[in-house]
Amino acid sequence: MTMVERRVSLRAARPSLEDGLAFAEYLNTAAEGFFRFWLGRGFAPTVSDAFTKPGHDLSFQHVTFAEIGDTLAGMASCYSEAQHRVASDEPLKSASGYRPVRAAIIATVFHPIMRIIDTLDDGDFYLQAIAVDEAARGGGIGSLLIDAVEERAQTAGAARLCLDVAASNARARDLYERRGMSVVMESPKLFFAPGFRLLRMAKTL
Repeated sequence: MTMVERRVSLRAARPSLEDGLAFAEYLNTAAEGFFRFWLGRGFAPTVSDAFTKPGHDLSFQHVTFAEIGDTLAGMASCYSEAQHRVASDEPLKSASGYRPVRAAIIATVFHPIMRIIDTLDDGDFYLQAIAVDEAARGGGIGSLLIDAVEERAQTAGAARLCLDVAASNARARDLYERRGMSVVMESPKLFFAPGFRLLRMAKTL
């Protein structure tokens, strides 16, 4: 009997700072530390503050948590192209406080990467982030979260599920390939990090 079969449950995120702090840590893990790099050491309360507000990409509205008993064990965040198209940057900018200059500089430097992340076709449903606690990996939680994301995508009438993953993240790529996803686009090389590549993976629903 797997961990999932025994005691894992899923729940929608609540617009609380507690859930927001957990989301921030999972988001940063999924992005391989980028949010801490982008927003600084105070990234967690910054993201958490934005998380409690509706109408943007980092909102609680898009987040599902996995729990083992009463303990968080994983997270997935996803939204439709239509939701992304009308999303506001204001909650994160407002929460950034004294860090907007740092965030703007890094966003400019990473523009080729962020442009790909920001690009969704009509009918796309985007898996923004998925992360599972290290101690809980291998128990089927990642697959359970992806199942929930696909269900949300189908309910929204999406034509395609897509996500972005670092080319170096072989474990994640293997999982997505097993779920029927394939690479449809690759990020351009960055002058200061020529070995880094971001892959857009997708599957038709």
